Amino acid sequence: MRQESIFPGQPWLDTSGNAIQAHGGAVYYEDGVYYWYGENKEHTDGASDVWTWGIKVYSSRDLCNWQDEGYLVEPDVDDPASPLHPSKRVDRPHILRCPQTGRYVLWLKLSGKDACFVVLSSERLLGPYQMENPCLRPEGGEAGDFDMVQDSASGKAYLYVSINHSDVVGYALTADYLNVQEEVSRQYGGLHSPFTREGIAVFEHTGKMYMLTSGMSGYIPNRSDSAVSGSWEEPFVSLGNPHVNDDSRASFNSQISKVFRVEGTDQLIAMADRWVPDYPVDAHRADLFERAIAAHFEPEKYHVLPEEKRELMNSPMLQSANTSKALYVWLPIRWERDMPKIDWLDCWRPQLP
Repeated sequence: MRQESIFPGQPWLDTSGNAIQAHGGAVYYEDGVYYWYGENKEHTDGASDVWTWGIKVYSSRDLCNWQDEGYLVEPDVDDPASPLHPSKRVDRPHILRCPQTGRYVLWLKLSGKDACFVVLSSERLLGPYQMENPCLRPEGGEAGDFDMVQDSASGKAYLYVSINHSDVVGYALTADYLNVQEEVSRQYGGLHSPFTREGIAVFEHTGKMYMLTSGMSGYIPNRSDSAVSGSWEEPFVSLGNPHVNDDSRASFNSQISKVFRVEGTDQLIAMADRWVPDYPVDAHRADLFERAIAAHFEPEKYHVLPEEKRELMNSPMLQSANTSKALYVWLPIRWERDMPKIDWLDCWRPQLP
């Protein structure tokens, strides 16, 4: 059955009636079609060693109804050493098309002990993709959550990534988009968990550049932050939490993965994942997790009771969380002067041209 609206936080099925599996994902628009791609978590039940079973892709013309187009990148099930093996922590795919080569360049992140990028490319958006670099670490740093963006005027591309679980660093990419060329900005420096930034999403609005990020607390959601810059090569400055009237203090129990524009309009949509829907966070839990994680780094500043530590240890952990149940929270961005704002909506319809 076709749906006419988006229902944040509710199960989202494809046109065949199956749960959409495109987590930590992004949207690419081409020739009148939107392509939503992301991590396939259908086998990530917390009991096996499966982290991501390949990268799935879906197509739509209305942003509400999505057709399964199969695998953008299939898992390499035969080689445990492959960066695409299901046990490897493949995260957050992002695609840009390089104007110099005409190829689609796909960056993936490996989290955990590998903490690097996997770079692939293809002549076609839907693949097949070939390996260009199985382990890229910008300037030797450990790669964390990231986003990529292409300057609409120059075609120059930029990578914004959490490096060494510390600063968010902006890099200009090489002309072929396969590597970093030089550092262009550095922001959110000197932080520790849960204040270190991840879940990075960058976008442009009325000539200014914006960045949305989450804090670092595993699959437990937390407050987001927005930041602004005058160009892609200047540091971003914090503007504060974009989520309005968020009683959960946890970004409506979600983590943003990407912001994209509805083609032919000014509407921007923030894509987010609700990784552990069976473990809802309220203001009490949000405060507890913030203090309990921060106390590890600054015990003299953050005080945590033994029972609060136990609740932290009993919460869904990265290695044991059942993210096969994860849901999506897509919401439109509105503006108050130059400030991005995200309101909760139980149901809404994208503004298609």
